[in-house]
Amino acid sequence: MKQINGLLFLLIFWTGVLQAQNACREELDRLISSDPLLKTSEVGIVVHDLTTGKELYSYQADKLYRPASIEKVVTAVTALKLLGEDYQFQTRLSYEGVIEKGVLKGNLCVTGGFDPEFMELDMDFLVRAVKNAGIETVSGQLVGDVTLMDSLYWGAGWSWDDTPESFQPYLSPLMLNRGCVDIKVTPATKGQAGNVKIIPESDYYQVDNRSVSLRPDAGRLKITRDWLTNGNTIEISGCVSSPRGRTLNLYDSKRFFMETFRYKLEKEGISVAKDSIFFRGVTAQAHALYSCRRPLDVVMKRALKESDNLSAEALFRQLGRVGGKDTLHVSFETCQKVVGDFMQHSLGYDPKNYQIVDGSGVSLYNYVSPRLILAYLNYAYRHPALFRSFYDCLPVAGVDGTLRGRMRKGKAFRNVRAKTGTVTGICSLAGYLTSVNGHKISFVIINQNVLKARPARMFQDKVCELLVNMN
Repeated sequence: MKQINGLLFLLIFWTGVLQAQNACREELDRLISSDPLLKTSEVGIVVHDLTTGKELYSYQADKLYRPASIEKVVTAVTALKLLGEDYQFQTRLSYEGVIEKGVLKGNLCVTGGFDPEFMELDMDFLVRAVKNAGIETVSGQLVGDVTLMDSLYWGAGWSWDDTPESFQPYLSPLMLNRGCVDIKVTPATKGQAGNVKIIPESDYYQVDNRSVSLRPDAGRLKITRDWLTNGNTIEISGCVSSPRGRTLNLYDSKRFFMETFRYKLEKEGISVAKDSIFFRGVTAQAHALYSCRRPLDVVMKRALKESDNLSAEALFRQLGRVGGKDTLHVSFETCQKVVGDFMQHSLGYDPKNYQIVDGSGVSLYNYVSPRLILAYLNYAYRHPALFRSFYDCLPVAGVDGTLRGRMRKGKAFRNVRAKTGTVTGICSLAGYLTSVNGHKISFVIINQNVLKARPARMFQDKVCELLVNMN
């Protein structure tokens, strides 16, 4: 009798599950067929119930799409698994030769570790370490070791005209202030040039200030640089009527780092020849002075919460460093192979059927399917230690990151944790939520061929609200 009651319970339970699944499918089918957005664009959707292990819904889930920044899901999950939570980015300071009576008879060296969070304060610590070593003069070279990366400072398929925006810095193992300068312009006396402050301070860039304070006839304020000729002159023109700011990338991040390091050394009274900067590998005989270390989770959080491209590419580069046979001159191809091997051996997906070009999703050549991205989400969920770190770094709907302004009402608020993605023509969302029946759900939505991101985001938010309310 007990066995019959047990079977009856299971029958009723699974009947309810199937009814809920059918209702979910009908609602999503209705939304797809009626939303005006999809009359001129495409969408791929896949939804998985992590609690029951069953797929709830799919629509064009195996088609290939450009992922935009949900590609960072691939990078993040792979990095957490292969690098581990305790991995650290390192920028190392050392010297070759000997220090005698305040003179370094040799070379002062900085070895880049592709730390995307290395800021001006960190460089101040490098300078302090040089002073603490008793060095007053460097007689040899100021060496920048950037052998961790090949000479390609952008990835294949990156849009050249995204520069000089801060979201596309020139990649290098030596990055200062994310390869950018922060510019602030404030009005002075009417008719006079505006006041300009640039951080970090350096003699690597120049300023051409042709702005005019409080004179509307001077035209709209413009802050840019001469990027078409790979110049580093900050050009400011137009009317300054109130405090304004902009962050711009600079050409050649590695030289920006080393020239600013030399500049700061000289300001502290440490003599270094201006023409002493060279880029090469540091010898094994170099003596360690200082190491700046950055925890993985700091980089991971910015990559996912803020959808930061530099942080994602830094993670991608570390994968090539750890997984490649040779840690010198890690290329994009080396990193791609590590990602592909993980995809094949850990997820069971053939990398030949997809195209993973970079770590951030910036490249126009990336192609994935919604089902592939879902496989990464589900893999993370099945590995609790990895999942905790990954889940904590995802934006929370209506609260923070790139979801702070979305789903601020309804049951999706504070419930959905997901990675967003936006490039021209693409809008995507991939992550997790909890439905009202307590089930954990993973999902991927990729909208393609959309002229404006807002309608696609509204569509995605509707899908999330439907999934949350699924009972």
